[in-house]
Amino acid sequence: MLSNIYIENVAVIEKASIDFDNSFNVLTGETGAGKSIIIDSINAIMGQRISKDLIRSGAQSSFISATFTEVSDGAKAAFEECGYSPEDDMFILQRQISLSGKNTCKINGRPAPLSVFKKVSGSLVNIYGQNEGYDFMTADSHIHYIDAVGDYSDLLQEYKTKFLTYTQIRRKIIALNDNIQDRARKIDLLKYQIREIEQADLHDGEIEEIEEQRALLINSEKIRNGLLLAHSLLAGEEEEGAVSILDTVNDTLRDISEMYSPLADTANRIQSAYEEIKDCQYEISSFLDETDMDPDALAEVEERYELIKSLRRKYGDTIKEILDYCENARREFNTLQEFDSNKEKLMEQFHSAKTELVAAAQKLTEKRTATANEFSRSVMEEMRYLDMPNVVMVPQVTKCEYSENGCDRVELLISANPGEEPKPLTKIASGGELSRIMLAVKTIIAEKDEIATLIFDEIDTGISGSAASKVGRKLQQLSKTHQVLCITHQAQIASLADTHMFISKSVTDGRTYTKIRRLDFEERKHELSRIIDGDSPSELSLKHAEEMLNSK
Repeated sequence: MLSNIYIENVAVIEKASIDFDNSFNVLTGETGAGKSIIIDSINAIMGQRISKDLIRSGAQSSFISATFTEVSDGAKAAFEECGYSPEDDMFILQRQISLSGKNTCKINGRPAPLSVFKKVSGSLVNIYGQNEGYDFMTADSHIHYIDAVGDYSDLLQEYKTKFLTYTQIRRKIIALNDNIQDRARKIDLLKYQIREIEQADLHDGEIEEIEEQRALLINSEKIRNGLLLAHSLLAGEEEEGAVSILDTVNDTLRDISEMYSPLADTANRIQSAYEEIKDCQYEISSFLDETDMDPDALAEVEERYELIKSLRRKYGDTIKEILDYCENARREFNTLQEFDSNKEKLMEQFHSAKTELVAAAQKLTEKRTATANEFSRSVMEEMRYLDMPNVVMVPQVTKCEYSENGCDRVELLISANPGEEPKPLTKIASGGELSRIMLAVKTIIAEKDEIATLIFDEIDTGISGSAASKVGRKLQQLSKTHQVLCITHQAQIASLADTHMFISKSVTDGRTYTKIRRLDFEERKHELSRIIDGDSPSELSLKHAEEMLNSK
């Protein structure tokens, strides 16, 4: 239930706080006083797009806050799905709209995206205005009203699941058929790539190995010349080398140290150095043997190096990435090679899915047709009460292409007068007739849903007299199970309300201000008189207004 709405700096409303009862609430006032602004503000809380032009002149932003209490379980579930829980069994939705176009939204003080407002508001409030009446004139909308009252939501969901499966398989088949030439080209490419990688016979660590080999071969001449020089200096050729000289030094010092003991330590060190240098000579000699390389070795390594370099450019920076690419290519190649087998399996799945879809659609059509007939009978009963006893509504359910809602096109045809063939609403209904038809539809739908608050924006368009009284009685009846808010210009409707709000405007210092206040009995009597008789009500209209209030 919408307990309160607070509006600040919206159009001509500077500040207004409205408390609503949980029964039948009406709002009246002169044209242009600001009644539509209240609906715009409620729409803002419902997540609808709001123009920044609604911000009051001179203000930087507009602010709207709505408090909902006695929230249904369905509404609570919608909030909880979005991550919000009630506080003291209520939800407070707030929205601020700035001149920059920025929206700030909160639920119970916590920030919330505007999309959440739109999602949860559908379980809180239902607004009927002229736009919905115009939508109802379009036959495409009728199926949604039938589904709203039909007791087959599980069947509809089952159908939607089967339709999704059917369309997914169908898309796969279309993709297969559309890509036959691409498939052949892809197979040739994959075959080439797999063969190229497999023939390379790569192994882990080969990139590091080949780079080391290549570096060695490129510098092999410099390395060998250095080794030759070092070996020559150590071993000696025409002259004694460092090893021979150290051998002589070692023998000399060993003999002297036997006669001069302080020299023993030095002699031992020279002997160690001699033995170490002699080992180095042998190692250098071995390195010389190893670096005596085949002249063609560098060309072979360079060829291998360029091959790996090419593969890295195409398939991955490391050996593992290249081999993984090859494995994925094999899998894709096998899948494409199995095209005929895959297509055959898909066709089997497609025929099975279509059979299930057709069966589910048939069940849905039967339920929908029965519901449309019952719905039409209920609307006609309501219309008879609303002073349209001759209305005949005939549902026309025809086949159409399969969609997520089934394969049915539903159109509600109307005959307003005896002897006339039922025709589309656009060719039959006047403004007053459409208002009453929509009220009848809303009454039937309200019996099925959990939405606590129903708002009717000028439901009395095009009606007066007895019809207006009947509309008021129907709204009064709805208020027994729902909170009803109604903006009206009809005294017959306003007199039946439990709570009457009056909207007035005034001009002060060149600025327009709108005020909203709850009327007591005497004030209601004068407001009803104004609606009946204009700004200068007569004693007769005042008495008539009092009788209307006393007889509700």
